[in-house]
Amino acid sequence: MRPRVWAPNVSQVELVTFRDPQPAVTPMQRRDDGWWETADALSPGDRYSFRLDGNDVLPDPRSRWQPDGVHGPSGVPDLPPARPWRGRPIVGSVIYELHIGTFTQAGTFDAAVERLDYLVDLGVDTVEILPVAAFPGHHGWGYDGVFPFAVYEPYGGPAGMRRFVDACHAKGLAVVLDVVYNHLGPDGNVLGRFGPYFTDTYRTPWGPALNVDAAESDDVRRYVIDNALWWLEDVGVDGLRLDAVHAIVDLSATHILEELAVNVSRAAQRSGRPLQLIAESDRNDPRLLTPRGDGGYGLDAQWSDDFHHALHVTLTGETSGYYGDFRGPADVAAALTHGYVYTGQYSPYRRRRHGRPLPPDTSAHQLLGYAQTHDQVGNRARGERLCHLVSVERARIAAALVLTAPFTPMLFMGEEWAAGTPWQYFTDHQDPNLARAVREGRRAEFAAFGWSPDDVPDPQDPETFHRSILNWSELADTSHREMLEWYRTLIALRRAEPALRDPHFADASWDGATQILRIQRGDIVVAVNLGDKPMRIALPVRDVLLSSGDVDATGADLHLPPLAVAIARTTQRGEMP
Repeated sequence: MRPRVWAPNVSQVELVTFRDPQPAVTPMQRRDDGWWETADALSPGDRYSFRLDGNDVLPDPRSRWQPDGVHGPSGVPDLPPARPWRGRPIVGSVIYELHIGTFTQAGTFDAAVERLDYLVDLGVDTVEILPVAAFPGHHGWGYDGVFPFAVYEPYGGPAGMRRFVDACHAKGLAVVLDVVYNHLGPDGNVLGRFGPYFTDTYRTPWGPALNVDAAESDDVRRYVIDNALWWLEDVGVDGLRLDAVHAIVDLSATHILEELAVNVSRAAQRSGRPLQLIAESDRNDPRLLTPRGDGGYGLDAQWSDDFHHALHVTLTGETSGYYGDFRGPADVAAALTHGYVYTGQYSPYRRRRHGRPLPPDTSAHQLLGYAQTHDQVGNRARGERLCHLVSVERARIAAALVLTAPFTPMLFMGEEWAAGTPWQYFTDHQDPNLARAVREGRRAEFAAFGWSPDDVPDPQDPETFHRSILNWSELADTSHREMLEWYRTLIALRRAEPALRDPHFADASWDGATQILRIQRGDIVVAVNLGDKPMRIALPVRDVLLSSGDVDATGADLHLPPLAVAIARTTQRGEMP
C-alpha cells in the first residue's frame, strides 16, 4: 500500500510510521489537486498516521483499520481474497436486520457466524447489519462512526468482517451493510482537520453535513463513492442500506445518490454479481426509485415507514407523534395497494402536504415492509418490542401481514421468537461532556411526550446495553418456540406460493363495519379479523393454507374468530368482490 491523503488546505504533510525503535517521519509531496503522496510503501500490519503542518498527528481519513481505537494510529489490514460468490438479488428476498454487538452475548462477527444456520433454517435470504464503521467506546448503535472505511475493532475488525461475509455467502446468504453518508460522529472525527469534508450551509439533526455540493466537494463525493465500492468490491458485501438520505442535501445537477447508483451499477458489471442500494427516507419521494433514464436516482429499494406506521397504529392504537398521521387498517390497505400512504395529501404531523405517488410500473419489491426495526424499537423511550405492546394474537397478525405483503419483508433480530429483551438506545461516549449531552438530550426528548426522566434509561449506563443483548436461551420456552414456528411457516409459505412473491401491489380493502382487512394476491386471500367478534366472510375458499385461529371454511364462507388471520387459496383470481 502506498499512502496518500487529500489535504488541500495545509502546507505540509508527513507520513509517520510506528516501527521499533523510533517512529519514522517521511515528508510527502503535494500534487496540484490537493493530494499528498510518498513513494514509501506500507505492508500489512504496519501502523501509520499523518502529521499536518508539523503539529497534529492524525489517523488516515480513509483508514481501513483502527486497531487501537479511533484515537490511535491507522493500520494496514491483511485481508485474504474473498470467497468466490455469484451473489443473489436482495430486492424480493427475506431480510433479517441485526446488530453485531447485541445479536450474541459475545457481540462479535465470529459469534454471529455461529448463528447463521439458525437464520438459514428460519428461511432468511439476506442479513442486514447495522453500521460497523469505527466509533469510540466499547459499545453503541454504530451511527456515530468516524472512520467510514474501518471496521469497529471490538466486533473483530476487518478480518472478522471478512470471515462473517464469507461465512454468510457459504450459507447462501447475501449481506447488506448499513452505511451513514449524511454525517459523522463527533468523538474522533478528524476529517475536518484535513479538508472541507463538511459544510456550514446545511446541518443534520446529528451534526454537520458532508460537503457534497459546495466548493471543493468533488473529492468529498469521491470519498463517499470510494467508501461504497470498498464495502462492495473489497469487503464483499452485496448491498448497502443508506441511512437517512433525506438528510443529504445536494443541489448539484447530479445528486450524489444518482452518482453513487451509477458507480455501483458499474461495480456490479465488473463483479458479475448483483449489488444493490436501499435507501432510508421519510419523504415519500419516488425519484429515489425512478430509473435514471426517467429522471430519477435509480436506487434499488427503500424502507417503507408508511406501511410500518399504519400497521403499528392498527395493532397498538398509539397515535402520538408521527403515528397521528395514520388511520390504522385503512392505511394498511392503502400501503399494500399503492406503496405510499401519503402521496401529496395534507399531513397533520408535518403541517403540510407530504409525498408523491409512485409511478404505476414500480415493483412492490422496491419497498421494504416491516413491523419492527432498530429505529422503531430503539427510539422508543424504553425500547419495547412490538410483542411487549400487544397480545400474542396481534403479534401473529403483524408477522402474517409483513410476510404476505407484496413488499420485500424485513425482520428485526429476535422478533421472530417474540424476544423478551428490549432494544434500547445505548452509548459509550468517552468524552464526559458528550456523554452528559446525550443523556440530557434523550431525557428532554421524551419529556415532551410526558415521560418522566426516571422512565428513560440512561444511554451511558452499561446495563442499558446489556439489557439489549438477545437472550437465546428463551428458545427453550414453549411460547417463544411457538412464535418462531409461526414465522418459519409464514416464510416457507411465501417461498412456496408464487402469488405471495409476486412484485405487483396487492388489492386490499378495509371494512370498518366488520373489522375485516382483506388482501387479494392472485388466487390467495389474506383475511384478518381485527375485531372482538367472530365474523363470516363471503369467500370461495379452495383450501386454507395457514391460520392463526380456529378458522372454518364451509361452502362460500370463511369463518374467522376474533383477532385472527387466515391465508386461503380461492377458486377465483384477481379482483376482489
